[in-house]
Amino acid sequence: MKCSEFSHTFLLKSATIAAVSVAALLIIGKTYAHQLTGSLSIEASLLDSLLDGFVSIINFFAVRKALTPADDDHRFGHGKVEALAGLFQSLFIAGSSIWLLKEVILRITSPEIVIYNAAAVGVMIAATVLTLILVLWQRYVIKHTNSIAIAADSLHYQTDIATNIGVLISFFLSTFFSIPAIDCIVAVLIAVYIFKTSYEIGRRSFDILMDRELPDTIADQIKALAWQHPSVRGVHDLRTRSSGQHTFIQMHLDLDANLTLHDSHEISEDIEQKVVAMFPDADIIIHQDPYYGK
Repeated sequence: MKCSEFSHTFLLKSATIAAVSVAALLIIGKTYAHQLTGSLSIEASLLDSLLDGFVSIINFFAVRKALTPADDDHRFGHGKVEALAGLFQSLFIAGSSIWLLKEVILRITSPEIVIYNAAAVGVMIAATVLTLILVLWQRYVIKHTNSIAIAADSLHYQTDIATNIGVLISFFLSTFFSIPAIDCIVAVLIAVYIFKTSYEIGRRSFDILMDRELPDTIADQIKALAWQHPSVRGVHDLRTRSSGQHTFIQMHLDLDANLTLHDSHEISEDIEQKVVAMFPDADIIIHQDPYYGK
């Protein structure tokens, strides 16, 4: 295995292990905090962490499957496993947000007093700091791997930071200022946030599974690179798609019909290297078409 391949694999696997480990610690800590206080917003945050743990476990296996090399039955690799995992995650998370809203309605009809506890506050502060560290590491991994599974996982934990802060605010307002409704309001906001997150993950996963074209800005960059070569007379039939960590690019180049096969190949190789420099994980196919002029 090449050094760069080893680094790529190490980053992905380390991110999934870190996510599962952090999720386990958060679940234990928030379960303890909820038992001490009975806070609905902490319960909502606990649910969010349970979902994060579930998703992180799925990603743990999905990323390892996606890293499996291409074989005779899967010539384009296994990258779409990440998108399948992401789509499943989004559906599961959306259903959980609806369940949380139901819990809020029950709490409104049957109010309960939120009990202040310093240990619970300490748990939520520690959870926020630990999650922040994880998110920073995940962002580093995403920057160097472009993994949709890690990006989806990171999105969960970014919402965790916001919800943890919301829980702390709710906790102080509902106990020290006797505003119990704040606890329910924060729980609703968390539920909406979770649903929004599930929609974003589901949309991106669906786009990958349906081989949606990459943004027009990227297509324009690829065409511009091809046009930079003085021997190129035209660029057409550009097709792009993403499969999780890998990008697939196909295009046709119009080259002078009098060029030798060797020269045409050299031109295509030169352009391919420039595209690879911009998209290191891209799989590129360039077809040469003869150009006879006007």
